[in-house]
Amino acid sequence: MHALKNLLPIVSVVLLFKLIILQQVPENSISMAAGLLIVALGVALFLQGLELGIFPVGKSLSNQFARQGSLPVLLGFGFCLGFSAVVAEPALIAVASQAEVISAGRIDATTLRLLVAASVGTVTALGVFRIIFGHPIHHYMIIGYILVVVVTFFAPPEIVGLAYDSGGVTTNVVTVPLIAALGIGLAASIRGRSPLKDGFGLVAMAVMVPMISVQLYGAWVYAQPDPALTLLSSSASEQSSAPHPILTGLLDLATMVRDVLPIIITILFFQYVILRHPLANPRQVVLGFILVIVGLYAFVIGLKMGLFPIGTSMAEQLIAREGYLLIYLFAFLIGFATTMAEPALLAIGKQAEEAASGQINAAAIRLLVAIGVAIGITLGVWRLIHGDPLHYYIIVSYLFVIVLTLIAPGYIVALAYDLGGVTTSEVTVPLVTALGIGLASQIEGRNVLIDGFGLIAFASIFPIVTVMLYAIWADRRNRIVKQEGV
Repeated sequence: MHALKNLLPIVSVVLLFKLIILQQVPENSISMAAGLLIVALGVALFLQGLELGIFPVGKSLSNQFARQGSLPVLLGFGFCLGFSAVVAEPALIAVASQAEVISAGRIDATTLRLLVAASVGTVTALGVFRIIFGHPIHHYMIIGYILVVVVTFFAPPEIVGLAYDSGGVTTNVVTVPLIAALGIGLAASIRGRSPLKDGFGLVAMAVMVPMISVQLYGAWVYAQPDPALTLLSSSASEQSSAPHPILTGLLDLATMVRDVLPIIITILFFQYVILRHPLANPRQVVLGFILVIVGLYAFVIGLKMGLFPIGTSMAEQLIAREGYLLIYLFAFLIGFATTMAEPALLAIGKQAEEAASGQINAAAIRLLVAIGVAIGITLGVWRLIHGDPLHYYIIVSYLFVIVLTLIAPGYIVALAYDLGGVTTSEVTVPLVTALGIGLASQIEGRNVLIDGFGLIAFASIFPIVTVMLYAIWADRRNRIVKQEGV
């Protein structure tokens, strides 16, 4: 029921447009509905598996290592935790597979996922280092985003949108609770550290660094000879000898097992080799991992049947109508509705409210973030329709974020950056990605690889802006009230 509830905003917006505004029923509506139900089932099993197996063990390991206080062990655990969680992230799997198809194999999905996972692992270790030594988060973020802007100037245009989207999808249902628990637990265990100011920030750093590494990867890939002709010739032979559907299903299931293996290996290694303690409830943990694998498998099947076709179909039908107002309205409503139901946002909002001791209201945070995502996706669609270069928008947006970072109250900075990283769920990302790719393929003069990606990046930037602007306004209002009271 929880997974269906998270799907309800998307279904409501799509039905509103399909039945009332467009007054059309899609030809493959039964297949799409079945795909959505399979996605809901997959997400439910996946989340249940996380609750039973991965989260309890991950949080327990984080607390034990924080109490031990060994810097090399903490850094090593931070890297392995970040890497293993991201490499199995459903949203990253979806974006990487789309990038491989659209680039005709030039961008390798597995390489992209490993690169993003290694980036997140490295930056998680760096974030642990920051918390231990008490460095201000804004120093890291400002330097990091200056690097992002500089690299964007030199990166090939085909990789820019994908790089920003890759950063936006790294932090979701798997990574956010684990990484946030590590940061908050570590900050709470060190004297002189604030869970609110120092504990948050790991998620934000995990979003930032993949933007740099993927653009560097793209610069290397597009400096190589184009293998498109070889791929086209080989695809003909592949089509003539397509594997049996059962074999394809088994291969997909084996892929899911491979994706989850890094998390299993990380947990078992640190539990038995480093800490030398047996698992508290091994049967429950095993059941949890089985549910995670089956849930991921169902999720991927549901994506192909439901969410990807819905996004593409909506793009085609909205482009066919005269004027772009309906497209902007659809983008705004999808961004707002899905973010309000985002489970990772609910989790981090609750943690922030507890850590802030009354300074922050979780419901207000959710509303601000949802408005930011809605504005971001709408602006991203505007850019795509008008064909403006993506990097101009991104660079100006991040420069604005840097300015806000310098003037915003210190308690909100790390949290605001983290909130920008939890806005894109395992359900939202495939739909928004399909919408962007569908629009780019339908509008004359647009390149799908250059223009189709980038919407997720906008959804990650603008919640930071809305939250910081609200904090600045609230801080100044409180000062005026205090002065008038005096």
